[in-house]
Amino acid sequence: MSEISISAKDLTKKFGDFTAVDHVNLEVKRGEIYGFLGPNGAGKTTTIKMLTGTLTPTDGDISILDMDMSKDDIKIKKMMGVVPDEPKMYEGLRGKEFLDFIIGVYKLDKGEVLPRIQELSSAFGINFLEDYIGDYSHGMSQKLMLLSVLMRHPKVMFLDEPTVGLDARAARILKELLNKYAMEGSTIFLTTHVLEIAEKMCDRIGIINKGGLIAEGTLDEIRNLSREGYTSLEDLFLELTGNGDVEEVVEALK
Repeated sequence: MSEISISAKDLTKKFGDFTAVDHVNLEVKRGEIYGFLGPNGAGKTTTIKMLTGTLTPTDGDISILDMDMSKDDIKIKKMMGVVPDEPKMYEGLRGKEFLDFIIGVYKLDKGEVLPRIQELSSAFGINFLEDYIGDYSHGMSQKLMLLSVLMRHPKVMFLDEPTVGLDARAARILKELLNKYAMEGSTIFLTTHVLEIAEKMCDRIGIINKGGLIAEGTLDEIRNLSREGYTSLEDLFLELTGNGDVEEVVEALK
């Protein structure tokens, strides 16, 4: 198997005359945590939807685990896990029933999965599996969606703002768990607005702006792109995306 788990070549998505993602090229290695950053509307979620097979690209090629997304999407989806930015689940189901549904869809061995569910539930403080999903808060829904993915221990995980809605303890456990999974060979592709998370967790970072990948590399490599000599990811991000006028904006406010 190739060392590259996720590959996108000239990935493009247009909605009418609007180009949401414009010829993006990226490669993510096995066992790597890759942070995908960008301002609101930059193309992050659209890119993830294409990489996970829920949105068809206008142009470009996608390969996951050496398989072509356009030909082997079912095989690929069996081996990946996805946590979207806004979890959408059947509100008429109880949490336990939703997990049973996932177990059935992926044909998982209950003898192996149930102990994992119990361990993860204890770790994340999930004590609401008997309740209806329609009664969940956003944080509870986020935890259930994470549980449904983590219990499978997929080889590739796409996480869109995974810590939104999580309490501090759950967010810390998630970060440590993702590091553990990466060390065991899983590939993690995540987006986050919390730049401290990306700075501490990610092996490499890609920054997308206005549909194009404007910077990519380790934090040290991205620091070399700064004309102002910035070292923190927050300052680098604002400079590279053209949003570095924060002090001027604040000064102009009355």
